[in-house]
Amino acid sequence: MDLEELVEGFRGVATASVADSVDKICGRRGYMDHELRPRINEKRIVGPAVTVLEGPTTEFVPPQHALDLIDSAAPGSVMVIAIGGEANVAIWGGLMTAGSYARGLAGAVLDGGVRDIYEIRRDYDFPVIARSVSPGTTLGRFKTLGANVPVVCGGIEVHPGDIIVGDADGVAVVPRAQAEAVLGMAQEIDKRELEQARLIVAARSLKEGLAKYGRI
Repeated sequence: MDLEELVEGFRGVATASVADSVDKICGRRGYMDHELRPRINEKRIVGPAVTVLEGPTTEFVPPQHALDLIDSAAPGSVMVIAIGGEANVAIWGGLMTAGSYARGLAGAVLDGGVRDIYEIRRDYDFPVIARSVSPGTTLGRFKTLGANVPVVCGGIEVHPGDIIVGDADGVAVVPRAQAEAVLGMAQEIDKRELEQARLIVAARSLKEGLAKYGRI
């Protein structure tokens, strides 16, 4: 299954089902920390990760790796920026959103803050999932250290090309090598849960639905 088919498939399954499938297939937690949540809108973010790593500095330098990556990333990519969970600075704002919107990126997932909330909502309606909202700049505090390298975001290791699935339920990270298997299991979970919910409503009994399908 090629990347386009995978992304389209993941658009059609619940984030919770994806997280459960990663848990089972990869044997580890498949979702980021609960503090990462939508800050602009509740649009789903689905696409392959492009990653940026930030670290502390006293230099007043722009986030060059992130700026370069926005201009070079393929349309549909998801920007994932790791900053060690630092919530008191914004690693994303209006100008980076403008560039990402123009390039057709799918969204941004940040282990730090976002700012320019009203501008982003008004002008771009671009989906951003972030640990926090902060007016603070990274200049003189943090700088980008690398692009398209493995990073830890929201407690989960993310490699370039991993599939990101995020919305109001949270953010699931699907390793690219297991993506097809995870998608298949997530689709099966969604199918079973739909059947189970219909049985519960028809029988007017939660216990009956649980007894037949064994899932909660």
